[in-house]
Amino acid sequence: MASFNKVILLGNLTRDPEVRYTPKGSAVCDLGLAVNRQYTLDSGEKREEVTYVDVVLWARLAEIAGEYLKKGRPVFIEGRLQLDTWDDKQSGQKRSKLRVIGETMQLLGSRPPGTGAASESSEQDRQSRPSAKSAAPPPKSGAPAEPDDDEIPF
Repeated sequence: MASFNKVILLGNLTRDPEVRYTPKGSAVCDLGLAVNRQYTLDSGEKREEVTYVDVVLWARLAEIAGEYLKKGRPVFIEGRLQLDTWDDKQSGQKRSKLRVIGETMQLLGSRPPGTGAASESSEQDRQSRPSAKSAAPPPKSGAPAEPDDDEIPF
């Protein structure tokens, strides 16, 4: 019998990512994702339902999420479902939880202020710097056709 386990989610983070490391050094990140569905009843009344999904990311993907994602940011995640089961220590009952194991992630929306190299300098600094076109020296008219030592690709 064939089986297929694929989940595709687009939603907003319900909390800041929680990154931790296993004893062997692998990064693990737990995310909460809210996925909205809008629909209209037969009476014409519009409704919205929200589904909250727990997502786990591993390795470099977990580190990227911890560095760039914050509560409220939109994110696109592809992954698979995993059912975790355990015995509750307090009540002794069997417990279970369905989670998404994220395999790919795309950050959506604009970059928040204060992140990336561009934010390290002020707008005034950017305006006072010459553009790349004006900073480049003009080409030499009588230059030889052979490349310089700096231009050799090996």
